[in-house]
Amino acid sequence: MTEGTRELDPTTTTGGPGGPAPGDADLDLDVAAAGAQLAASISRVVEGKPDVVRLALAVLLAEGHLLIEDVPGVGKTTLAKALARSIDGTVRRIQFTPDLLPSDVTGVAVYDQESRAFEFKPGAVFANVVVADEINRASPKTQSALLECMEERQVTVDGVTYELARPFMVVATQNPLEMEGTYPLPEAQRDRFTARVSMGYPDRDAELAMLDERSSTDPLGDLTPVIDAAGVRALVAAVGRLHVAEPLRRYVVALVEATRRSPDLRLGASPRAGLQLLRAARATAALAGRDHVLPDDVQAMAVPVLAHRLLLSQDAAMARRDTQRVVTDLLATVPARGR
Repeated sequence: MTEGTRELDPTTTTGGPGGPAPGDADLDLDVAAAGAQLAASISRVVEGKPDVVRLALAVLLAEGHLLIEDVPGVGKTTLAKALARSIDGTVRRIQFTPDLLPSDVTGVAVYDQESRAFEFKPGAVFANVVVADEINRASPKTQSALLECMEERQVTVDGVTYELARPFMVVATQNPLEMEGTYPLPEAQRDRFTARVSMGYPDRDAELAMLDERSSTDPLGDLTPVIDAAGVRALVAAVGRLHVAEPLRRYVVALVEATRRSPDLRLGASPRAGLQLLRAARATAALAGRDHVLPDDVQAMAVPVLAHRLLLSQDAAMARRDTQRVVTDLLATVPARGR
């Protein structure tokens, strides 16, 4: 560990394991079976949304972060909490408000009169799963407190760097920008989210079941963990070993490059977007029980991984295009490779 970097005692700061345990990557795991258990657990609370649940699991196994965007009341926070409670790790929830400070997120150094030294008090970000509720209600200054955490899995305060626990995942919810009291997420912040998903309204049967089941009890309180933090680390390692053929890697690069050349966009996808797309495709393949990635996996993840990172050109915006449609059109024009 380099000078100026500290790893906090996980028993006092996170309540769970700190870094990867020895031998995690050597476990012979059935990722699809473990994913099915997690999906079943989450679906007990988030009813009628199997695609949304599967996407959340793919982001978890890709060691990424998830942005859930939709109108209030459709279950954004419920999905985040259900995912967190299905993992036997530490969970912290941050309610983002206009008066929230960056130090509330990352922590602060406090002067101790007895020791005559500054002592670091860790913030809410020191957990395995961090639920950032209504993230776009805080100021951009406070939102930026998550930048280092999400990209480098560490926090730097007063020149000292503290490592975060693994796994580390930020599950953020945000309301549409048309809602009052919201701030747009900076481009750098959006680019750190592996995928964005919209919950949407439940179908009639799911909504009727919700009315029946939740009239007196909250199923979220009955959720029990189905996997621990060490198990998640092992799953992430197993997903990272999935085979990706050279033509398929070229296909990912071609898709990313196509966003940069599109006349409908004034900002295309970054190299980070390509990395995240490939990781998410690996996770999708693993959840399907395969040991290799197909073009179908890339195509299934392209819209949720790429769309929120793109900015429309003025002409496209005036024509009421949206970035999801742009990505869908690019998938139809860029030849699929790797079959």
